[in-house]
Amino acid sequence: MTVARRIAVLAGGLSLEREVSLRSGRRVAEALTDRGHHVRRIDVDDRLIAALAEDDFDVAYLALHGKAGEDGTVQGLLELLDVAFTGPGSVASALAWDKAVMKGLWRRAGLSTPDWVALSSEAVREMGAARALHRVVDRLGLPLVVKPSQGGAAMGVRSVHAADELAAAIVASFSYHSVVLIEQFVHGQEVAVSVVDGSALPPVEVVPKEGSYDFAARYTHGATEFHVPARLDPERLERCRVDAVGAYELAGARHVTRADMIVDSDGVPWLLELDTCPGMTETSLLPMAAAAEGWDFAGLCERIVELAYAGDPPN
Repeated sequence: MTVARRIAVLAGGLSLEREVSLRSGRRVAEALTDRGHHVRRIDVDDRLIAALAEDDFDVAYLALHGKAGEDGTVQGLLELLDVAFTGPGSVASALAWDKAVMKGLWRRAGLSTPDWVALSSEAVREMGAARALHRVVDRLGLPLVVKPSQGGAAMGVRSVHAADELAAAIVASFSYHSVVLIEQFVHGQEVAVSVVDGSALPPVEVVPKEGSYDFAARYTHGATEFHVPARLDPERLERCRVDAVGAYELAGARHVTRADMIVDSDGVPWLLELDTCPGMTETSLLPMAAAAEGWDFAGLCERIVELAYAGDPPN
């Protein structure tokens, strides 16, 4: 029988993903309460430290998404306060939050990730980098994907099918972050692999009914079809699992992550990004993978809480 814990569920905050975070937090809090834990939901704002001091919490469950919630900011603060919390520590979170940095680590380790160019607004504004955009197309070819180097939920992502579309896509992505990632487009099946305590759960295949797996497709019921496990042969499924665990380990992560990838026609998984605070809403991928493993939602939440309570050092 699981021991009842005093748990602070941190959600909300001020990022563009606030509403999704609140949904994740509400669902986690209700599940843990139903299991007999003493749970308090805390919105992350300027009263966070005071709110944490009002009770002797055993663990802070991070149901945060977006900037300040996933980039290592809250994690670093909780490390300073010596509060146990779920998910990767501040350094691992900061590494994974920056897609260009994480892709560089994958490339060095021999993991497949689409070729890319990172471009800052400063380079465009102050160094005339816009005049070199033709070199991006020459190097990477078409089509391309343009996305903020930092950010989540597919916000600011644009597809580019012609060279004259690239500049506008870059400017649009700059509204989300000052550095954009221009990435080769890889054709294939979109797959997400969650890792809990260093072990990969069944890969989830994501098939949007229209367009891409954007914000609306992620959080609108019925907008996307999911296949668990992904419709891949056993060898390819295992390769997805191995690379997801590799991404988890390279970041120095702990407890839980989710690796998003595209599996091409040759069965190669191309890593796109690593999520260090996966969603826990009704349409989120981590709970789907856990269900395929035979874990109910509350059981998944409790596993993550117990990993944090065990006191793994933050990374």
